[in-house]
Amino acid sequence: MTEPTLQADRLDLMQTFIRIVEAGSLSAAAVQLGTTQPTVSRRLKSLEQSMGIRLLQRSTHSMKLTVDGERFLEMARELVAGWFAMQAELTQGRDTPRGRLRVVAPHALGQDQLMKPLADYLRRYPEVSVEWRLNDRLPDFAAEDVDCAIRVGTVNDPSVVALLIAEVPRIVVAAPGLVTARRPLDPDELVSLPWLALSTFYQREVLLRHEADGQEKAFAIAPRLATDSLYALRRAALEGLGAAIVSAWLVTDDLSNGRLVHLAPAWRAAPLPMYLIYPASRLQPRRLRTFIDIVREAMPRDETGPQRL
Repeated sequence: MTEPTLQADRLDLMQTFIRIVEAGSLSAAAVQLGTTQPTVSRRLKSLEQSMGIRLLQRSTHSMKLTVDGERFLEMARELVAGWFAMQAELTQGRDTPRGRLRVVAPHALGQDQLMKPLADYLRRYPEVSVEWRLNDRLPDFAAEDVDCAIRVGTVNDPSVVALLIAEVPRIVVAAPGLVTARRPLDPDELVSLPWLALSTFYQREVLLRHEADGQEKAFAIAPRLATDSLYALRRAALEGLGAAIVSAWLVTDDLSNGRLVHLAPAWRAAPLPMYLIYPASRLQPRRLRTFIDIVREAMPRDETGPQRL
């Protein structure tokens, strides 16, 4: 077999370049590819010549990406992933999703509300496996090899497609011992309570809206505890450490069993949007499209907009 030339298969050249970067050296890449270091070096040189740019700065003891190399690496990963997704789509059948789906989901929802649609998906498509990563940040889709993410909160990245699939109502709760009044409270009465904060969404101020007339009231808080974990926030509220704004679905059983009380029930914090996100430039394999369909089925829209969890 002849070596790739300037007119040869650039996909193979890009794969070699990606492997060099991930392996950390030409020799390590050669071992992983089952070839020789001179062969890997010639492939890299062919790619650089065909692109007209230097991708790697190499010395006897080190190797690092150039500025052009960093940009090219990101685009090459997208192109290679898209090619194999297209190949899998065409060669493995249009009606049978196969392969591994990598999903990033929020810690709390990913352990609770989203498990049912995930289980439905796995039961319906036995030839698909799922890597279910729990993380509250937006992933780097190319670098982390992620197919899609589910995120609560705003999405401002223009390079992704964000499908609004639900809204998450938020209410004020506290342990019964924290409140002496046996009646619904007004927001003005909440100011004097000790507070807990979910640092991802509120830290020093609480803004509540009246459900019936839309009136808004805001007041400052000095939280005794701030956390980025919804589960930790719930636990702290159960321990009586303060009032908190939580996702309503999380505390349904606590309210029913009297472990928590719903303060100012006529008032709520603004609901949080929940999005399913995937890269705009990436071809969607069948396994991703079917996952999107199942998640949206589990959280259908109606005339008033997205379903509330």
